[in-house]
Amino acid sequence: MTSKVYYHTLRTRGDKGNKASKVSDLFGNAGFDQLIEDGDLTAIKLHFGERGNDSYISPVLVRPVVDRVKAKGGKPFLTDTNTLYSGSRHNSVDHLVTALEHGFDFTVTGAPLLISDGLRSDNVMEVRVGKKHFSSVKLARDIVTADSMIVMSHFKAHEMAGFGGAIKNMAMGGAPAIGKKEQHACKMMVDRDSCIGCARCRSVCPAGAVSMEDKKATIAAEKCIGCGECMTVCPEKVIQLDWTSAITPFMERMTEYAYGVAKVHEGRIGYLNFLTDITPDCDCVPWSDAPIVPDIGFLASADPIAIDQASFDLVNAQIGASDSLLENNLEAGGDKFRGLRGYTEPTVQLSYGEEIGLGSRSYELITL
Repeated sequence: MTSKVYYHTLRTRGDKGNKASKVSDLFGNAGFDQLIEDGDLTAIKLHFGERGNDSYISPVLVRPVVDRVKAKGGKPFLTDTNTLYSGSRHNSVDHLVTALEHGFDFTVTGAPLLISDGLRSDNVMEVRVGKKHFSSVKLARDIVTADSMIVMSHFKAHEMAGFGGAIKNMAMGGAPAIGKKEQHACKMMVDRDSCIGCARCRSVCPAGAVSMEDKKATIAAEKCIGCGECMTVCPEKVIQLDWTSAITPFMERMTEYAYGVAKVHEGRIGYLNFLTDITPDCDCVPWSDAPIVPDIGFLASADPIAIDQASFDLVNAQIGASDSLLENNLEAGGDKFRGLRGYTEPTVQLSYGEEIGLGSRSYELITL
């Protein structure tokens, strides 16, 4: 089955075509008005950005979605879940402070903030999925119990998943800490011969799995929860997974979690992808590196696989930025995500998502 994906470029020559109006227009053309019923408690799933990061979706562009939900009688709230790794969003207090610092204030967005997995990530509900890796998944209770949902995703590259879009936003972002652990379930390894002993990995490890022995990092396998934060901050890139055996199962587990979020809101969930500031890293890092391709535009669809496939294709159709982290596959049509990190398998989330019934990789791109 071919799914419809609606697309706005960033070109405009008038006030009727500004970014906020394009987001509102996508909401209407994708039929999201029909997802909202009078009195709905509507979750608007976002990523508020780690402190120091500035490539997350602008709160100014969240406002038109909030306004459209309210116009249908819904009661929108902006939400995310706490992080597995230590940082500025590890508990709800710090998370809310970070969101406010980044402009997600009621006066800007028109909606309150709610961290859906509770103060310390223990607000959990199990949802049956009956898939290969999980019979049930552990999701944030307040995301599950919302009446309807709009998933707003900043599309970018990712250290482990290859890219992060709607699928990853639902999967990791819809899960409390225990669900994030279930998805990762990988072990990190250090090339001690190349380790420079900076100890950055030890400072960010939420499980206390890293120790320094003879001024070199060591990761205790029995403590490692596989969050990958150590790998992200390592300046010498000497921390890795056994990618040949770990990456595909990780991607499949992540996709099954996304399936769980979509399942509980079947027929009541819509997706918006923002293809701007397409950075080489997740918004979970406390920086924003130079974009790997030029800004592209905004997409909307009722199908999470189709919107991520279209986003993936639009990014790869661009010529890569030579002054970015991207060093390979810069040509138009080259796989930018494997050009960044050849060990990743970005399309597993698409192919496996289609296999388990999350959506379709076949899409019709409708330019508005």
